Formats: sequence, C-alpha cells, structure tokens
Amino acid sequence: MSIDPRVALGSLTAALEEHLVAAASRRGDDDPAVEAAFFAVADAFEAYSDALYDAYGEELPLDLVDSDDDEDDEDEDQDDEDEDQDEDDDRDEE
Repeated sequence: MSIDPRVALGSLTAALEEHLVAAASRRGDDDPAVEAAFFAVADAFEAYSDALYDAYGEELPLDLVDSDDDEDDEDEDQDDEDEDQDEDDDRDEE
C-alpha cells in the first residue's frame, strides 16, 4: 500500500527543514546529527518520488546521487586522465 503523495511531500519538507537546522548547528565535520538528517532527506525524497509515481504515474526531474557512484565516477575520471597522459607521453617520445 502506497502512501498519499501529499503526506510524503509533507514528510520531505519536514526532513529538509530538519536538515537545515542540523546543518546550521553543525558541531564539526562528522556531526552525526547532520548525517542522520541527510539520510532522512534521502529516504523522504524516495518515499515522495515513489508515492507520486504510484498515484499519478509522474516522475520527478531529480535523482538522488549515490555516493558510491560518485566515487566510481571519480575513479573512472582519474583512469581516463591517466590514459590521456600516457598517450601524451608516448607522442612526446616519438
């Protein structure tokens, strides 16, 4: 059973507000309150996205970014840069 999109939107709005409060009162780089609020926003966003799709077949124009995907992308970018540098080095040697 899916939830009403309005209820899910209210939860998302509340999660965003809680994240703002946590960020504004941050106590260091690894503040657990900010991290918890971050994940609460992500969960509320997914719940709203699912509820909106289930009720109306509508998708949001936003996607959540998975931090693991970011790390993979950064690794791929570095690999591409390394390959480009190797090709440049090969040309210089010729």
